[in-house]
Amino acid sequence: MLVEFKFSNYRSFRDEAILSMEAVNVSKSKDSLITYNSLYLLPSVAIYGKNGGGKSNVIRAFWLAVQFVRNAQRTQHANAGVPVSPFLLNDYSKERVTSFEFTYIWEGIKYIYGFSSTQKEVTREYLYYFPKKKEALVFDRIGQSFIFRTGTEKKKRELISQAVASNQLFFAVACTMNERICVDAMGWFNNITFSRGYTDIPAQLLAYSEDPHMLQAISDYAKAADVGIQDMKFDIKSTGIEQMPNNLPEGIKQALMQFAQALAESSEGAEAKLKMEEVHASTYHRGVDKTGVQHHYQLALEDESDGTRRIMSLAPMVEKALRSGGVLLVDELEKEIHPLLMQFVISKFQNPKTNPNNAQMIFTTHNTDILDMDIMRKDQLYFVDKDDEDGSSTLYSIADFFGNKSENIRKGYLLGKYGAIPNIDIGDDWE
Repeated sequence: MLVEFKFSNYRSFRDEAILSMEAVNVSKSKDSLITYNSLYLLPSVAIYGKNGGGKSNVIRAFWLAVQFVRNAQRTQHANAGVPVSPFLLNDYSKERVTSFEFTYIWEGIKYIYGFSSTQKEVTREYLYYFPKKKEALVFDRIGQSFIFRTGTEKKKRELISQAVASNQLFFAVACTMNERICVDAMGWFNNITFSRGYTDIPAQLLAYSEDPHMLQAISDYAKAADVGIQDMKFDIKSTGIEQMPNNLPEGIKQALMQFAQALAESSEGAEAKLKMEEVHASTYHRGVDKTGVQHHYQLALEDESDGTRRIMSLAPMVEKALRSGGVLLVDELEKEIHPLLMQFVISKFQNPKTNPNNAQMIFTTHNTDILDMDIMRKDQLYFVDKDDEDGSSTLYSIADFFGNKSENIRKGYLLGKYGAIPNIDIGDDWE
């Protein structure tokens, strides 16, 4: 469970931005909250803002940090730069560090992990955990100098630190060397998903081809969209390497054959085959033949609308998060789908019955229909605004604004009460 995410000097954000998942007013819509000891956490957060204001950069910052944490040991060769993008609309931020910090709870233990870096090197990195509700240092790093908590793991961590390059993360390297606490802490990062849109569907079908639950979820979400889909079928074809298509370039074919041979030789005599798999999805719609009798007619997935494919691509991402208690990141949740379908997805996280494992979703949107206290709490609504003079973005919660319980938040937002809207003048005369 995410408690808080901080970042600074990233893209349009010059100064520190804080996305907190802690509930502000516990008494309001308490049933939807996630509880951990004395903490009450939000199951979802919506981020609003004008086009170009920087709201997507909150998702980008989160996902970049997660990807770097998960892959830094593998991707950071000797000459690789650190993939941070500092604020560029002044003459000094480019030389300053970009920072990220996550406070989260995983397997019942609270962790605080953060790192700062330039595009050349990691300048600061730290991990704390709370095994008995008291803060304990795992490691703290400044440049290439490391501090470790005393204990049986200290010598191992000192040896690991010698293998960490200036452009790598100790956290990532330590996990590959099975440092116990780091491996445990990494579990949360491996449980974060980013939905990219309906281009995900082919890869998702392959990934979940042997998971009936996920295939059923894709089908159920498509039916929930009420676009006439009565059923779906999935055709899984697995072709051995020796039956590759004739039109496959010879070079690729030879490389695949060599890889298959190496795979077999490394398996100590066990059967090992490299297979090429394809998964095709077909939808079935109700129609009427020339005699007036109803039948189900088959359509290929590519014949479905963008909106249908969008909700189908969201389905396994949502269900994966709900199943594992992970965090789902979605940029423009409302894209291509009806507002009621958007509320349907949000409700999956808001309802403890459909979210028993305390999953969370963070998403950006322009859809003002959910600016309704019957759908989401005030502290679940964040805004990003960009300063017209210096070009920097700011992230803030609507809970920072005072107001009565009956205020019309949607109307207030559209009238500019909370900022983060386009500065346009819609006149009465049109030419």
